[in-house]
Amino acid sequence: MRWDSLTIRSDDAGTLPLGLPEAVVRTFDTPGFAGMTFYEIRAKSIISRVPAASRVPFEWTINPYRGCSHACVYCLSPETPVLLADGSERPIADLRVGDAIVGTQADGVNRLYRTTRVLAAWSTVKPAYRVTLDDGTELVASADHRLLSDRGWRHVAAGPGESLDPGDKLVGVGQSGAAGPDGLRSVVAVEALGQRLRLCDITTGTGDFIAAGVVSHNCFARNTHTYLDLDAGHDFDSKVIVKVNAPDLLRRELAASRWSGAHIAMGTNVDCYQRAEGRYRLMRGIIAALRDYANPFSILTKGTLITRDLDLLTQAAEVTNVGVSFSIGFVDEAMWRSVEPGTPSPRRRLDAVRQFADAGFAPTVLIAPILPGLTDTDESIDATVAAVTEAGAASAVPILLHLRPGAREWYRAWLDRTHPHLADRYQQIYGRGSYAPKAYQKEIGDRVAEAARRHGLQRRADHRRVDAPPAGGARPEPPTAEQLTLI
Repeated sequence: MRWDSLTIRSDDAGTLPLGLPEAVVRTFDTPGFAGMTFYEIRAKSIISRVPAASRVPFEWTINPYRGCSHACVYCLSPETPVLLADGSERPIADLRVGDAIVGTQADGVNRLYRTTRVLAAWSTVKPAYRVTLDDGTELVASADHRLLSDRGWRHVAAGPGESLDPGDKLVGVGQSGAAGPDGLRSVVAVEALGQRLRLCDITTGTGDFIAAGVVSHNCFARNTHTYLDLDAGHDFDSKVIVKVNAPDLLRRELAASRWSGAHIAMGTNVDCYQRAEGRYRLMRGIIAALRDYANPFSILTKGTLITRDLDLLTQAAEVTNVGVSFSIGFVDEAMWRSVEPGTPSPRRRLDAVRQFADAGFAPTVLIAPILPGLTDTDESIDATVAAVTEAGAASAVPILLHLRPGAREWYRAWLDRTHPHLADRYQQIYGRGSYAPKAYQKEIGDRVAEAARRHGLQRRADHRRVDAPPAGGARPEPPTAEQLTLI
């Protein structure tokens, strides 16, 4: 959903950014919200279609909050030339929002050039890599930057099977007026420079641009904040948009004849139970609406605030399919205090799992993240699986640690301070990208599966409440919507 489709109200418009001319602005004088600003708006739509490129097993989602959930990813060196709409080039660092540049659009085996606009531009300092092509072209970029090759989009250095390799052919400016086979250029080398450099990124209307003659993908679409005259960097992380009319709006959309009653997944992009939900309480109205229209849904969360809404979730599960999932990577309290002190303790999350199991749900636990050398031991895996089984989880899904740029630097600094003996092992596992090798992932999966069998944890194909009716059941006549109350 584009932010220019929003209408906003305010009683203090004189202090607002241009992109939010009528929002209500709030700050909260508590440590958990220090440095954050909340913009309360009234949205025009709330059920959003998930892009097919996301490759997730659901089509629709609801996000009552925007902002403060995405890691920053930055791309190219400031000097990298970007192709402008007039045929000239300009360094990416000199581009500004609104500049007309060249992007591409898929057309069979080719990608046709299209004029597009810069929607956002920003920079930071990150570890840098050099990509050298057979014609002498050199690009300096972050590990997560993506370039279009004859094997599809490839990260510069994201890990085996996902990143560029010598011999890969990049799609570039060809002779036929299209970015296609006649513009292919071979990768000669990809090298870590061993230093942190200033790198720049832009977001465009087509989702790509031409950098140093090759097709380059936007690393992250943070441009939604720029529609509101907020920047795509710090503002995205510290200024949260709150759709205060989400529950009433959802009722209206669920009642529309065009809505099919499809499954809605929540918490897979932005945690709908982030700290702000404790004050705004939007999820109670959202769950009540889904209950009243018997619309199937699922929720994934890292926290325990969801237990506040167990009564409504129980009511919803009487009339439709309701899935609940929690993230618990390990149960060692000392490890928790060291690695993730800002989250609820494993004990509290297990208590939440137990509450939902006791209420008749079949909660899933994501054993995530599993930390190499720390929580990937047989003892840790066995203790975690035993604990989630005892708490009543219906299934356990292991997820190994991902080390994307941003998180990578923080985690490695912490590791060097607290567990320096693991430095070489982490270099072997994550030296070329963000993900562990597939063989290691399979090994962990097999060990978790064995522990699940040993403790009697049964995997299920879905996460429904045991006595929930089948999806697509009768949709009862909904009661009159209640007015939302902000707390």
